[in-house]
Amino acid sequence: MFTKILIANRGAIAVRIERTLKKMGIKSVAVYTKADENSLHVENADEAVLIGDGPAKDSYLNFEKIIKAAVDTGAQAIHPGYGFLSENTDFAKACEKNGIVFIGPKSEHIELFGLKHTARDLARKAGVPLLEGTSLIKNCEEAVAAADSIGYPVILKSTAGGGGIGMRICYSADELRDCFDAVCHLAGANFGNSGTFLEKYIERARHVEVQIFGNQYGEVVTLGERDCSVQRRNQKVMEETPAPNIRPEIKEEMFKAAKSLAGSAGYRNAGTVEFLYDEKNETFYFLEVNTRLQVEHGITEQTTGIDLVEWMILEAAGELKDMQKKLSSPKGCSIEARIYAEDSINSFMPSSGKIDKIIMPDDVRVETWVTDGINVSSFYDPMLAKLIVTADTREKAIEKMAYVLKNARYYGITTNLQYLSSFVDRDDYKKGLLCTSMLNGFMPEEASIEVIDGGIQSTIQDFPGRTGYWGVGVPPCGAMDDYSFRIGNAILGNSFDCAGIELTMRGGTYKFRTAVTFCITGADMSAKLDDEPVPMYECITAKAGQILSFGQAEKGMRTYITIAGGIDVPEILGSRSTFTLGNFGGHQGRALRAGDVIRLNEKHTTDRHYSLPEKYRPEITNEWLIGVIPGPHCTKEFLHPDYLENLVNSEFEVNFNSARTGVRLNGSIPHWVREDGGEAGLHPSNIHDNAYAIGAMDLTGDQSILLGPDGPSLGGFVCSVCTASAQLWKLGQLHPGDKVKFSLLTLEEAEILKKLEKENINIILNGGTELNEIDVENSGRLLNSEYPILVNETKGERFEITIRASGDEYILIEYGEMELNIELRFQVHVLMQELEKKNLPIIDITPGIRSLQIHFDSDRINIKELCRIVLETDKNLPDLDSITVPSRIVKLPLSWDDPQTQLAAERYMKTVRPNAPWCPSNLEFIRRINGLDSIEDVKKIVFDAKYLVLGLGDVYLGAPVATPVDPRHRLVTTKYNPARPWTPENAVGIGGAYLCVYGMEGPGGYQFVGRTVQMWNLLRSTNSFKEGKPWLLNFFDQLQFYPVSHEELMKMREDFPRGKFNVEIEDTSFNLGEYKKFLEGIKESAHIFKEHQEKSFEEERQRWKDQGLDEFVSEHEESQMPVENEIPEGCRAVVSNMPGSVWKIGAHKGEIVKKGDKLVIIESMKMEFSIDAPCDGIVEDIFVNQSEQINAGQSVACIKC
Repeated sequence: MFTKILIANRGAIAVRIERTLKKMGIKSVAVYTKADENSLHVENADEAVLIGDGPAKDSYLNFEKIIKAAVDTGAQAIHPGYGFLSENTDFAKACEKNGIVFIGPKSEHIELFGLKHTARDLARKAGVPLLEGTSLIKNCEEAVAAADSIGYPVILKSTAGGGGIGMRICYSADELRDCFDAVCHLAGANFGNSGTFLEKYIERARHVEVQIFGNQYGEVVTLGERDCSVQRRNQKVMEETPAPNIRPEIKEEMFKAAKSLAGSAGYRNAGTVEFLYDEKNETFYFLEVNTRLQVEHGITEQTTGIDLVEWMILEAAGELKDMQKKLSSPKGCSIEARIYAEDSINSFMPSSGKIDKIIMPDDVRVETWVTDGINVSSFYDPMLAKLIVTADTREKAIEKMAYVLKNARYYGITTNLQYLSSFVDRDDYKKGLLCTSMLNGFMPEEASIEVIDGGIQSTIQDFPGRTGYWGVGVPPCGAMDDYSFRIGNAILGNSFDCAGIELTMRGGTYKFRTAVTFCITGADMSAKLDDEPVPMYECITAKAGQILSFGQAEKGMRTYITIAGGIDVPEILGSRSTFTLGNFGGHQGRALRAGDVIRLNEKHTTDRHYSLPEKYRPEITNEWLIGVIPGPHCTKEFLHPDYLENLVNSEFEVNFNSARTGVRLNGSIPHWVREDGGEAGLHPSNIHDNAYAIGAMDLTGDQSILLGPDGPSLGGFVCSVCTASAQLWKLGQLHPGDKVKFSLLTLEEAEILKKLEKENINIILNGGTELNEIDVENSGRLLNSEYPILVNETKGERFEITIRASGDEYILIEYGEMELNIELRFQVHVLMQELEKKNLPIIDITPGIRSLQIHFDSDRINIKELCRIVLETDKNLPDLDSITVPSRIVKLPLSWDDPQTQLAAERYMKTVRPNAPWCPSNLEFIRRINGLDSIEDVKKIVFDAKYLVLGLGDVYLGAPVATPVDPRHRLVTTKYNPARPWTPENAVGIGGAYLCVYGMEGPGGYQFVGRTVQMWNLLRSTNSFKEGKPWLLNFFDQLQFYPVSHEELMKMREDFPRGKFNVEIEDTSFNLGEYKKFLEGIKESAHIFKEHQEKSFEEERQRWKDQGLDEFVSEHEESQMPVENEIPEGCRAVVSNMPGSVWKIGAHKGEIVKKGDKLVIIESMKMEFSIDAPCDGIVEDIFVNQSEQINAGQSVACIKC
């Protein structure tokens, strides 16, 4: 027997063969392409050999590469599976020539039966019934003459190949002439043989095939028949065994004919004899022989109990004897459905993209190559899986299949699941009235919406979003205007958590594939249903085929489409919401785009009639008053006491550079009471990293940002006030250029607003139309800057404890002085553990460096009671010196000064700050500011250090914020100011006294030292990423870096998410008492190190001042009002309707343009918008330049119309 077999195939059949090889104790070798690198056939193989990038002709059809892979790996045999090279005579001969056993028929059998015209001759000699037909045809006119003799309709077939390729049914001479050249071309392109012939076509025929098997000892057996009549375009879609409604004696004649044909040729190994069955006349005719394993072989295995792949291997090894003795009569009924990545309604167009999640019922055999997170490319056959059910009777098998098709999901990609589900419910199928044309014209409705145009940024969101993962850097996401969203669901009578679509700025176009009841809320985007205006805040029912279109919001930013029953997308980490930055949730983790098909839940219509009176609808405006609660950090140690007064008396403008992560505001600059943030950073806004509350006003330097639902969970900036939870919806509607003022609220007032909002949702859900009126007043009332301090105690405390309000749903607990002290982090950890034991109504609990944020359910516990429990728990904490926490030494590869980090620094200099003192070399800056002699000294410290993980999610998705265990390894830097617009994923940087690994691409400020492997992995579970825990690290892990080249890192990054490379992890523990003893032992040398470091730091700061580099005019400061350009007579001004930055100029002076042509593209709200020509004409002038910032209402061009 063989010890190693190479599989010359991909997909489901390769996985299927691997399963049998494993059972037989034989090593498997897979071949694969870059496009298939995440396929299960690669993961399951004992060895895998890369043979190309994507196209089949350069990989799976290149038998030289495959033979080489077999020789190089020591494989003694090759299993070709089906398709590709499975019936390629030259390949079979090449295997034989290289001393490799081809697991299949002999090459002469493949050649003999592979050409259909020679197979017909053999069948004739073996006495097998044949349809009237021809031998090979030389040209079109010969074909027409033969067809006239046979009589129409005829079927024109290529003599080579299979799979329905190269077949056309012709009902007239004209049709035959039209398709002749195309069929010859297809045959030549796909099979290397353009030969064709004709056969009589039977209008209502069934496709029935017999499984045969022959061995080298002259035995031939049949293993039952399969009905493959359910076909589309000559390609099988569903198969079953036994074939229904055929008398046993006719089946016996089929078996006898198949056996005679195989026996007459001395056939060896697996094969299939295919027949056309004329049900009306109860006659059958030879069709062809497939000299390979069939796609549908699994249903035969189910009813016979024979592993056909095992038999193929045994026969190839000369070990298969007495086959008839191994057989018993087939039992039960088995049905197979082929699941394709295709859009049935759009002419069965293949679909591609990421599979978000697979859901599969029990009691079904699944032959597949795909898994969650895999990307389906357009290079290969679109079949995702074969679903096989087996039961005692056909009726029970159909019931099983109906259940499977109804409940199976391949989320993220369009499939034929709904199409097949409708088909198996047809009466003719249930009765077994099968024929090869029964799918002709069959096109059922689908419970789905087709995206014609996805608008600017349309995403699937839900409420309350993704909770419970704030501590590892996963934001909640969810509807940004959650009030309008919840109203929409309530109007439809939906449950509060049903998913809907959030449209941003411009809504796009959507087609209903079935009758759907929907509701539109939020900003008015002038919705139309088949060109008829659609009222908002009302139940509307659309018919199948109707198109819903949207314009652009003039006021507000976001519109919501809620659907009766909700949208059917998977829960990822507990929510259906889209997190575009993290590429997960919603549909493929991204904004919707043309061609997407979004599945709906089963009950997508309702008889409910409801319209919300206009006076109770959320008011969308361009001038906003937002209620905020002081805290957590508006207090005297950070900001001047007049900060809150200045805040409520100031008017801010929404910056164009805003998004779901946060809304940037142009306006007054905070007055700070300190010069810097100490160890946390040079700017007074810098603090030791703590968790953020959604809606907090984050003071990043002097820029005010209202943090949105996609914002970071952890950061190092002061937050002065927090938006009241009942006012958060307004953040979702802030439009670039809008004016914003703030009103201070007490916690009690915020709680009342939240209660009224919740009551309104329930009133709507219950059909009521009299709601509470909710708003805040611009009273100008002030609250003391110390208002957010709920608790401050030092008496009897190991460390001072301060509890601050962070809005009405969060508290922030802080310990000790504002310093980097690992003992404080231990105190936080122990408190967190004790609170988690108490089963409190906590939504999220997130530790920082010296703080702990608690997001609590204010409907179940009030803030004062929570503070009391926290204080009581704190007083009963054990002595820290005795605490030992689990720790791991995690050894990470580091590409020092990686080319990607160099590129990020170069981009920064070109686009943001050319004279930044930390550029062009961050490493040189780190050396200088720490007073080291050379960059090699920096490198030595980084690689010698152990970095203790103090927080996760510092920049999203499990990204660690860590500090060296040994203070003599603590390199200190300042952060980029302003921040970098782009940071490569998993860049490693130092900011303040902390090290961070960036979890994903995005902005950043830490000084680069290099790049490492991924911190987050949703692709699959591996040794490093456990099931249900897609983040790599834990609190108190100790990171150790080792040097690798850029090329080595790239290979590791490719392999790490797939489990082909694993980081070395060593379990250990961390004891605070022992650590304090260590610190005491190095006290003197640590002091000398820090003293020298501080001296160098001050020298660097002075150098900046001397060179005028200590201040930088932020790009976010309000721009000068532009000078309005004079528009020549006879010309028309082209005006921007929003502020932004000019990204691209699409036309030039003197150019002839058509109405709708893109003249200028601007970037605003982290999205791109085009300013189009309003008429046909000639561009008279362009008034703006690339990268220039423009205001709403500003002329960008003029056209002579």
